[in-house]
Amino acid sequence: MKVLMIIPAYNEEKSILNTISSLKSVKIKDVQLDYIVINDGSTDHTLEILEENHCHYISLPTNLGIGGAVQTGYKYAYRNHYDVAIQFDGDGQHDPNYIASLIEEIKKGADIAIGSRYVEKLSEFRSTFMRRFGSTILSFLIRLCTGRRIYDPTSGFRAANQKVIELFQEEYPMDYPEPDTIVTVLKLGYRVSEIPVKMKERTSGKSSLSSPIKASFYMIKVSTAIIVSALSHRKEKEICQKN
Repeated sequence: MKVLMIIPAYNEEKSILNTISSLKSVKIKDVQLDYIVINDGSTDHTLEILEENHCHYISLPTNLGIGGAVQTGYKYAYRNHYDVAIQFDGDGQHDPNYIASLIEEIKKGADIAIGSRYVEKLSEFRSTFMRRFGSTILSFLIRLCTGRRIYDPTSGFRAANQKVIELFQEEYPMDYPEPDTIVTVLKLGYRVSEIPVKMKERTSGKSSLSSPIKASFYMIKVSTAIIVSALSHRKEKEICQKN
């Protein structure tokens, strides 16, 4: 099985080498585990570090945001015929020890497997109150729109099979895409599963939702996207049934 780790990176000069090193140490039987760093127009020394250390990377000429960076990774996975693609943050928060469990969920039949902080409490690390509160609201909205409860809708640690890789390489939200894409795949009838994972403290940099204003804007924008996505797929289904 060919598995690609997609690592979006924006100004991750202090953590990107440790992230890559942690992946290189992972050995899974019958799995070819590759990685690609998507340098999303970083303004620090991220690109120079990737070049100097002969890392595998794609460098975007300008900052596209998390959605554009991750979609670039999905396009690479699709064109190079990977069986599974796994999103993996460049800031050191994701634990590579759970990669095998995500792959196993795909083998069991999941189209997309999410590493969840909230299915079970495995560590003492807790995200901010605003992030937990926001996840609760988004989880409620997703359940309202799809009938399915997703415990950690904002997790960026998730695996996708070939069908989802093809879907995401064609169309992917530019901003804060995780909750929106969950609605899309559920409405299209794909199988989504969650497994409990530990998340680590960010080793460097700061979250894009570091202020109450940014967090509030995020909630408004993503909540709207979820509702619009659910309604659009419902309309598409009605049209298909009529035809």
